[in-house]
Amino acid sequence: MVAGTGARRAKIEAIAALLSRVPPGQVPVAVAFLSGELRQRQIGVGYASISAPQASPPAAAASLTLAEVDAAFAAIGAVTGPGTQAGRRELLAALFARATEQERGFLSRLLAGELRQGAQEGVMTEAIARAAGVPADLVRRAHQLGGSLPEVAQTALGPPGHDPAQDPGQVQPPDPDRAAAALRAVTLRVGRPTRPMLAASAPDVAAALGKVSPAAVEWKIDGVRIQVHRRGDQVGVWTRTLDDITARVPEITSAVRALPVTDVVLDGEAVALFADGRPRPFQVTASRAATRTAQQTAPGASPAATAQAAASLPLTPFFFDLLHLDGTDLIDEPGEERFARLTAIAPAGLVIPRIVTADLAEAAAFFADAVARGHEGVVVKSLGNRYAAGRRGSEWIKVKPRHTLDLVILAAEWGHGRRRGWLSNLHLGARDPDTGGMVMLGKTFKGLTDEMLTWQTSRLLDLADPPVASREPAGWGVVRVRPELVVEIAFDGVQASPRYPGGVALRFARVLRYREDKTAAEADTISAVRALWHGQDDPGSEE
Repeated sequence: MVAGTGARRAKIEAIAALLSRVPPGQVPVAVAFLSGELRQRQIGVGYASISAPQASPPAAAASLTLAEVDAAFAAIGAVTGPGTQAGRRELLAALFARATEQERGFLSRLLAGELRQGAQEGVMTEAIARAAGVPADLVRRAHQLGGSLPEVAQTALGPPGHDPAQDPGQVQPPDPDRAAAALRAVTLRVGRPTRPMLAASAPDVAAALGKVSPAAVEWKIDGVRIQVHRRGDQVGVWTRTLDDITARVPEITSAVRALPVTDVVLDGEAVALFADGRPRPFQVTASRAATRTAQQTAPGASPAATAQAAASLPLTPFFFDLLHLDGTDLIDEPGEERFARLTAIAPAGLVIPRIVTADLAEAAAFFADAVARGHEGVVVKSLGNRYAAGRRGSEWIKVKPRHTLDLVILAAEWGHGRRRGWLSNLHLGARDPDTGGMVMLGKTFKGLTDEMLTWQTSRLLDLADPPVASREPAGWGVVRVRPELVVEIAFDGVQASPRYPGGVALRFARVLRYREDKTAAEADTISAVRALWHGQDDPGSEE
């Protein structure tokens, strides 16, 4: 029903009506599934297992509950050791044996990441608010601070503490007063990551200072965004996608454990540096941090191996914000005050270099120096900004020496000549939040090294939709893929184009790198591309 509803308001109404019929303990599962996600994020089930024919016929009548499916996914993901894949396939087959034909289709799309029904974050936020009978701003703020939308939905729609596998509960009528009070009580909590504040972009330093002046101008590091929480001797490190990488970065936990504080929440970037202080390529940093895909699919490294990696290729944290200090939340304090408290507790080597200025020449020279040192550019920040967790706006503005967008690969074409046997020409799409789909912006084969061609061919064949029977091309052709892989594209400008459905195309697009630390839901939007076309700043770009 949700997938077949095109209008945004109708989707919100349909999801709200559905959530109002879900027992409180199962609300987090319902929100995750409707959003096309698993609460466990990844459970180690590949496309081959999902698409394999089922030995048993489908169930004649529906009997599965949300709690049972969620518990089955948790059990599948918990299988480890010898025979892992066989064990997971056996549990998956048992789940599918209880599912009707329609339920099998839903579960297959959910597990394959193909449940594209337009239930994006904004739609889901408003649907939760509608079901609970509260203003959407309350749900939105709780989401920003709480990190998990399913957990926020649980707060709004049912008493906390339910375990959907053990205590499904009964459907209760909405209680707007209780929901509003519970949502207002959500705040920053040490040990629970919050969504990071994001930056808009400007074409140059002059444009950024035109919006924010005087301003702090900081290096923009080409690393992995980290949020570090410390309570006593316990330290946790999370990425921008809220993946826990604590065990993989002992050098960062040690650095934060050495600070003269008891409780602290820090925001920053981690980067692998050469001996001269220049940043190593982003892929090197991402590999050390094992962000998102690598972390969730590769076996966990042993403590000895992790320590060896930290010693041979250490990550250096550069902190630029302080969200909590020794029992006091600071997110509503001015940015200038938060930074002053940061410099009071952290040594200079752990703090992002920055200047405060209203002088364009000084800011431009700082930008040029940052780029010359190998960094991405600068971030220009309002001195009075509050920390808007999970939001993007004009109080943080990033400036890079080139136009870039994070786009999604929709398809790829088999190469010819020297590139025969590789998937080469990439079809690029921008996100359309209104429809939940993608809008094609053009193609490119530029910027691809042999190493990237080899990697992307293997990765895109894994994402092929429909699956490709052979990894050797039978001839010329296009391989359609599930829209999951994000790539950072540099380009010289945006131009009108009647050839593509969005009416615009990128000029001289070229591949910079793959962004496996980002999901398709974090790609740039078609409205942001059109804003660049009209010569405006990009209000939707993320860090």
